[in-house]
Amino acid sequence: MGQLQANDFDVTHEATKSDANIVIINTCGFIDNAKQESIDTILRYADEKEAGRLEKLYVTGCLSQRYKDELEVEIPQVDAYFGTLELPQLLKVLNADYKHELVGERLLTTPRHYAYFKIAEGCNRPCSFCAIPLMRGKHVDRTMDDLVRDASRLAAQGTKELILIAQDLTYYGLQAYGERKLPELLRRLSDVNGIEWIRMQYAYPSQFPLEALDVMAERANICKYLDMPLQHGSDNMLKIMRRGITRRRTSELVDTIRQRVPGIALRTTLIAGHPGETEADFEEMYEFVRQTRFERLGIFTYSHEDNTHAYTLEDSVPANLKQERADAIMELQQGISLELNEARVGQTYKVLFDRKESGHFVGRTEFDSPEVDNEVLVPVEKDTFVRLGDFANVKITSATDFDLYGTLV
Repeated sequence: MGQLQANDFDVTHEATKSDANIVIINTCGFIDNAKQESIDTILRYADEKEAGRLEKLYVTGCLSQRYKDELEVEIPQVDAYFGTLELPQLLKVLNADYKHELVGERLLTTPRHYAYFKIAEGCNRPCSFCAIPLMRGKHVDRTMDDLVRDASRLAAQGTKELILIAQDLTYYGLQAYGERKLPELLRRLSDVNGIEWIRMQYAYPSQFPLEALDVMAERANICKYLDMPLQHGSDNMLKIMRRGITRRRTSELVDTIRQRVPGIALRTTLIAGHPGETEADFEEMYEFVRQTRFERLGIFTYSHEDNTHAYTLEDSVPANLKQERADAIMELQQGISLELNEARVGQTYKVLFDRKESGHFVGRTEFDSPEVDNEVLVPVEKDTFVRLGDFANVKITSATDFDLYGTLV
């Protein structure tokens, strides 16, 4: 988007008006639901083009990278398909110059006050179920100097929260520097003037760089929050999934994280119904969740992805049973979340406000990522003034399973 704007294009992200003459669809190819959403979107705009309401239609991203040949045959209305690393070629067909000096500059598609901040691309992990290495390739780090420069640029534009993402955050540094550098990167980003929150998503549990916990504990602007997908709680399944860690070592890591960063909110994701998952394996995962009491948790039903290692195994768990198991885990988590939220009643927290909705200002504590975690709701009243994108102190007055309610202090 930044490159196109620099070439004098009028660019809108997910435009509400249908007056564009060129549409570019950025796709996901990770799991069935995401692939279906991408295909449905392509088909919708293919119909628009066929009806003469659209001049050009282009598709890029992971689905295009993975299934380009098939898509060209099945949906020929698309003018061209591009893979994940073919931005210069996409610009070329639009008669736009690829400006190297703009690499790293961007137009935010989030509200200005927070930004997803990618520190690396690709993944070297061998997880059985995952197609990301097929689409994104091997792990490649961005340099610390580039990242600090981009963070400073975002801060100057009003960004207050950086949400660090990569396919594997904890691998950061090994490709570019020959050693894990996440702790040093955190320190350098923490020093950027204007950045008030730094949040970490997608940490891998095996060989976790424990020094990062010390940085988190000592720096006030690094959120006490860690998203670490664990995928399962059964040794048998962790081995089949090729995760490189056991349940005992996972539990020890969780205990270490909580000891070294008191009050941290741990988010994880799990998979129900991976090939080979027995009832006993599921019960182990259920017990693991019950004992560990994660602050935040989500669960996916297994998606049988071609060309992955798991695709060579029989997709043995019926779809309805996968969903039943996922529902059981979420029902358990609902109760855990309610208890943990109720324990926050009476406490006061720093809240970043994202939006106004249904008579409430809606924000988040440092323990919550946008869209996937808990929210804090403050009623809009005559004497209540909140500017979106600002921080305020909120005293929690009541709680539900996945939301907190409060008043401004």
